[in-house]
Amino acid sequence: MAITQSTTPVARAGENPTATAALAWRMTTWVAGVFSVLVGLAMVLGRIQAGSGVPLESPQLKQLKEALRANPADEHKKQGIRDLDLRLRQQQFRHLARLRSGAWLLAGGGVVFLLSMYQVASLERQRLRPKPRLGAPQDRAVRAATQARWSVAASGGGIGVLLFILSLSPSGTLPNQALEARHEGNGAAPAAAANDAVPFAELEKNWPRFRGVNGSGVSLFTNAPSEWDVKTGSGIGWKVAVPSGGFGSPVIWNDRVFLSGGDASQHEVLCFNGQTGEILWRQAVTNVPGSPAKPVEVPESSGVAAATVATDGRRVYAMFANGDLVALTLDGKLAWAKSFGALKNPYGNASSLGIWQGRLIVQLDQGESEEGKSRLYALDGRTGQIVWQQPRKVASSWSSPIVFETGGKAQIVALAVPWAIGYAAADGTELWRVECLNGEVLPSPVFARGMLFVASPSEKLLAIRTDGQGDVTKTHVAWSTEENVPDIASPVSNGELVFTLTSPGLLTAFDAKDGKKQWEHDFEMDFHASPGLAGDRLYLFSQKGTAIVVEAARQFRELFRTEMADSFHASPAFVQDGIILRGVTNLWKLKALNPSR
Repeated sequence: MAITQSTTPVARAGENPTATAALAWRMTTWVAGVFSVLVGLAMVLGRIQAGSGVPLESPQLKQLKEALRANPADEHKKQGIRDLDLRLRQQQFRHLARLRSGAWLLAGGGVVFLLSMYQVASLERQRLRPKPRLGAPQDRAVRAATQARWSVAASGGGIGVLLFILSLSPSGTLPNQALEARHEGNGAAPAAAANDAVPFAELEKNWPRFRGVNGSGVSLFTNAPSEWDVKTGSGIGWKVAVPSGGFGSPVIWNDRVFLSGGDASQHEVLCFNGQTGEILWRQAVTNVPGSPAKPVEVPESSGVAAATVATDGRRVYAMFANGDLVALTLDGKLAWAKSFGALKNPYGNASSLGIWQGRLIVQLDQGESEEGKSRLYALDGRTGQIVWQQPRKVASSWSSPIVFETGGKAQIVALAVPWAIGYAAADGTELWRVECLNGEVLPSPVFARGMLFVASPSEKLLAIRTDGQGDVTKTHVAWSTEENVPDIASPVSNGELVFTLTSPGLLTAFDAKDGKKQWEHDFEMDFHASPGLAGDRLYLFSQKGTAIVVEAARQFRELFRTEMADSFHASPAFVQDGIILRGVTNLWKLKALNPSR
């Protein structure tokens, strides 16, 4: 009787741990099973809602592209395609991220389900084994029950932690690679930078960089003045003294005109009212982080402010001969500043800045090619941070980079001895190169109707097709000529003709298709400013202040000439209501013919 009373509690204690653990593992099995089924259903529903999952198969995107084919020059439609394509790709990558998360969660649930089933089966086998012998120590049974409870609790906690970790999968934001791919048609910028960029149509209405939006020197507007008279004031909008020296050309955004200037002791950026010529603000550039301690020594012929500033409609950017780069708001407040340090360049930095999709393009060629000092940069316009940089095995140059779209992709072309090189604007990847340059490279390239025109100073003018890969020196030079090649001024083209102007004043027209000379005319005066083209008129401004208008045609015809009592080195800037000229002593505005606001 005593034995029976002492062994009955012990027997129950020996059975309870197994039963408790089995019950807990059965519950875990049910939870893991239901969880896996719910995850699987969610994945199926997500796949159905995502449709084909291929962004390019969107009917709306196809419709927009068909509309663009009917009107390829419609920048509004281009921007609509880019925006829709970005949204579709973002949705696709979010969907793929959810699928990856679901797959991991499903796998985790499956593992837990199988583990729980195994534990249930194992415990069932233990339950069917013979009961503990009479007289087994009671504390051992209690300890076993406690261990079972803790084991199940730990397992459940581990399962919860595992599922929580698995749920923290990538959020589905669009990867950088996808952003680059999305922008291949008109550039690639980080999403935030792209959102900061103004529409391309707004850039076209202004004159945001050296020689206009794509560096071609060609005006979108055709109502530029055909004549004016300084003595009577006819056709002169205003004239104001330039308070700071420099050879950079003016850039324009709406009713604001921006210049840089200075000397060895002071660098500054200036803003003028485009309607009155009044100075709105002058911002000195000082205390730039990393700036050289000693002033740079540069020839008077180039000065410290030879590079033209640029604006993207959000900020204005200026670079100086000592490597200082600054970004200011349109009201003249400092946004950011940085320095590339002292530059190894005998004439100082003269390569003007480029802009593209919220990025600032900086061509920084210096030293000799074997020194490896040259770089092409793309900076985030908001912060100045480097988005990408591309080493260039080239020597110093003073040419400015251009950005254009061809074949559905945006390219940057930069010149320096011995190469003309095309880069993908999205990430700086080199696309093609042509070995064609010698001497001191000052003229910038121009792109017109599928052809790139490049001048190797005083040596040859080349037409290059830009659809190649790798070294295309032997395959993609459409034509070249050694006649009347410019040495300082950049060429200009309307797609049918290419016009070049040498420093001694020899103006030449070439057929853009085959390079055959159509005519030449010697003005017998000195020119540094690159010619500009508006409609069917070519505008030239000499070092001694002579302004000349020539018909842009296959026959030479001078339309107008006048003396302006100034000296011109900077190239003209064209906008809807006129032409802005930077002279050595004055800033001028020539009034447009019947401007519409």
